[in-house]
Amino acid sequence: MGEIILPRRMFLWCMAVIYLTAFVSLYVQIPGLYGNEGLLPARWQLRYSGKTLGEQLLSSPTLLWLGPRLGLDTHTAMELLCLIGAALSLAATLLEAFRDSVVFFCLWALYLSMYQVGQVFLYFQWDNLLLETGFLCILVAPLTIIRGSRGVREHDRVTFWLLRWLLFRLMFASGVVKLTSRCPTWWGLTALTYHYETQCIPTQLAWFAHQLPVWWQKLSVVGTFVIEIAAPFLFFSPLRRLRLGAFYLQVLLQVLIILSGNYNFFNLLTITLCVSLLDDEHVNFWLRKADKTSSSDSRLWSWLSYLLELAVWSLMIFGTIICFDLQLDTTKKGISSRTAFTYHQFNQFLKTVTIPSIWIGVLSLTWEMVTAMFRCACVSGFLKRFCGTVQWTVFAAASAAMFTISLVPFSYIEYDSHARLWPAVRKSYDLVDRYQLVNSYGLFRRMTGVGGRPEVVIEGSNDGVTWTEIEFMYKPGNMSAPPPVVTPHQPRLDWQMWFAALGTHTQAPWFTSLMYRLLQGKRDVIELIQTDVSKYPFHEQPPAYLRAHRYKYWFTETMADGSYPQRWWRRVYDEEFYPTVHLGNTVLESMLNQFGLKDKSPPRRMSNTVVAQAVRWVRSQVRGVPTHMLIWTLVACSTTFCLLQGLRNRNKGTLLTHKAAVTVNDHTGKEADSSSDSFEKTDEQQAAEEEEEEGGGGGGGGEEDSEDEVEGAGGEEKDTVSDDAEGEEEDEIKVRKEKDESCRKRKF
Repeated sequence: MGEIILPRRMFLWCMAVIYLTAFVSLYVQIPGLYGNEGLLPARWQLRYSGKTLGEQLLSSPTLLWLGPRLGLDTHTAMELLCLIGAALSLAATLLEAFRDSVVFFCLWALYLSMYQVGQVFLYFQWDNLLLETGFLCILVAPLTIIRGSRGVREHDRVTFWLLRWLLFRLMFASGVVKLTSRCPTWWGLTALTYHYETQCIPTQLAWFAHQLPVWWQKLSVVGTFVIEIAAPFLFFSPLRRLRLGAFYLQVLLQVLIILSGNYNFFNLLTITLCVSLLDDEHVNFWLRKADKTSSSDSRLWSWLSYLLELAVWSLMIFGTIICFDLQLDTTKKGISSRTAFTYHQFNQFLKTVTIPSIWIGVLSLTWEMVTAMFRCACVSGFLKRFCGTVQWTVFAAASAAMFTISLVPFSYIEYDSHARLWPAVRKSYDLVDRYQLVNSYGLFRRMTGVGGRPEVVIEGSNDGVTWTEIEFMYKPGNMSAPPPVVTPHQPRLDWQMWFAALGTHTQAPWFTSLMYRLLQGKRDVIELIQTDVSKYPFHEQPPAYLRAHRYKYWFTETMADGSYPQRWWRRVYDEEFYPTVHLGNTVLESMLNQFGLKDKSPPRRMSNTVVAQAVRWVRSQVRGVPTHMLIWTLVACSTTFCLLQGLRNRNKGTLLTHKAAVTVNDHTGKEADSSSDSFEKTDEQQAAEEEEEEGGGGGGGGEEDSEDEVEGAGGEEKDTVSDDAEGEEEDEIKVRKEKDESCRKRKF
C-alpha cells in the first residue's frame, strides 16, 4: 500500500465532524431523555454507595461521577460533558493541531460517559461503532500537543490498518447475518420490496425507490450481498486497484442508504472507515495533482496485475450469476434472480471462510508491521532510529492486541469458529468489554413490517370523548406529511417508537414514562415530539386522558395514469397498544411502580454554581432550534472555513513559488546579458538557452507540487521553498558560466 498521509488527515477530519454531530444531536435531547423530569433520568443509573472514585469508575466508567464534586447534578453534568465534547470536536474540525490523540482520547471518554447512562436510547450499533472507531483514532492520530510535530510516523500504516479490519468486520458480518437469520425476505431476495417503507425514518426518495419494479428490487438485494460479503475480502488485496474498486462499491452502497433513509451519522461513519482503503496517489488524483512518486513497476508486472484484477472481477461476476441464477427475462424486460444455494451450503461456506479470513488479517497485519519496522531501520541518525523503533514496538503491540480481542465478537457469526478461539483471548475480551473497544455488528438481520409497517399513534383528550392525535416531527403519523430528511441527527425517541411498535408496551417500559410525562405536561419531553411547542396540540394545557393505538402503514402507489397521489401513506387500524390512562389511574400507577419509573426521592435542588448557570444559558440559546438545522449549520460553517483556509494556504504556497521562479529568471537574464556583450550567440545556442529557461520554469511548478506535499505531510515550515530556490539559482548561474566559457573558447 502506498503512502497514507492524505487519507489519514481526511479520516481524522471526518471523525471530528462525526463527533460534532453526535454530541450536538445528543445534547439537544438530554433534558427530555435523561433530565430530572425526563423519560429515563440518568441519575437513577448512578448509585452513590460510599465507594471511592476509582472504584466507581471501574464499576461504571463515566465522568459523571465527578458531577457532585463540581457541585452539579447528573442532568447538568451530562449537558456540560456534551458541550465540552462539541467544543473539542468543533476545534478539531477547524484546526489541524487539535486532531490529536489526546483530544480524541477526551472525545472517546466523553461519549463513553454518555453511553454508560444512556440506557435504551443509546444502545444502538452506531453508538458502539463510534466508540470503537473513536478509540482507534487515539492510535491513528499524532501526538501533536505534547510532541509538537504533525509529521508522518513510521508506524502509522500499522494503526491505520486497524480501520480496514474494523470495516471488514462491519460489512462482512452485516451481510452474513442476513442469511444466517433465515429471514425469508432475504433468502427470497424480496427484502427491499418492504425495506423502504418499513425502515425507521424513510426519506422522500424512499417512496420513489419503493415504486421500482420487483425484478430491480431483487437485483438490488443481490448487489447488497455481493458488496457486503464478497467485496470486503478485497480490502486486504495487495493489488491497489482491487482495493479502490472495493472502496467505490462500499461508498455506493452507503450513499444509496443515505438517500433513502435517515440513519443519523452511521453511514457517514462507514464512509469515513472506507478512507482506510485509499492512498496518497488516489487522493492526489481527486485533487488533480501530479503524483510525486514515480512508478518503478515493470511492464510485465503491470500486465500481470491487470490480468489478475480482470480474473478477480470476472470470478465475482461469474459467482454472482451462478449463486443467484441471474437470467435475462425478456417478458418482463428485466433480469430474473433467485437464491440458488441452500442454508446448509451457506453455513458450510461460512465455516470454510471464517478462520481463513482471520489468517488473512494476520498476514496482512504482519506485512504492515514488517514494512513499518524496515522503515524505522532506514531512518538516518541513531537517536531518531531508536525513538522510531520504540514507537513502532508500542503501537505494533497495541495493534496486535486490538486485533486479537476483536476476534471474539467477529467469530460470533459462526459458532464452531468461535469455539476454537483460545480461552485467553476470550478472557482478554471480557476485561475490556465495558469500554466498548470492540463490538459485534450485524445490521438488518431480519426484515420487519412484511404485513405492513406497524406504527404507534398516541391520542390525547380533555373530555374522554374527542380525541386528537399527537404528531411527531419525524416518524410517520400524518399520512399527508412528507417523509423528512434529518441526517445526521438521530431523534432517539422517534427511533424507539419504531421499536416499540414491533412488540407490546410492556416490552418498552419507557413508553409508560412517556405517557406519564405527557399527562404532566413536561416541556422537556414535549420538545422531543415537537421542537416548536406551539405545534403540540396540548401546549396550553396537558391532556386529561391519553391512549395509544397501533396502525399498519404502507406507502401509497402511483395512479393508473402515472400521476402521484396526494398522500404519502395509507394506513389501517390494527389494535389498541396502550389503554386509556389519566393521572392517578390505577393501571398507570401500577405500571410505573412495576417498571421502577416512579421517582420516590425528594425533588432535587437546582445547582446554582457558575458552571451550572453557564450551561443553562447555552440551553436557553438553542431551545426551539430544530436540531438537524443546528447540526448542518455548524458543519457547513466549519467546512467552509476549512476550505477557505486550504485555498489561502494553496495561494500562499503558489505565491512563494512564483517569487522564487522570478528570482531565478532575473538572475539568469542578467547573466545572459553580460555574456552577450563579450561574444555573439548563434541561433542554436539561443534556442538551447530558451529551452533551458523553460526547464527552469518547470522546476518552479515542481517546487509548487513539493510545497503542496509538505503541507499534506503536516503543514511544516515553508522556508525550504526559498532555500531550494536559492540552490537552484546558484546551479543555474554555474551552468550559464560554463556555457559562456565554452562559447568563448570556440570563438577564439
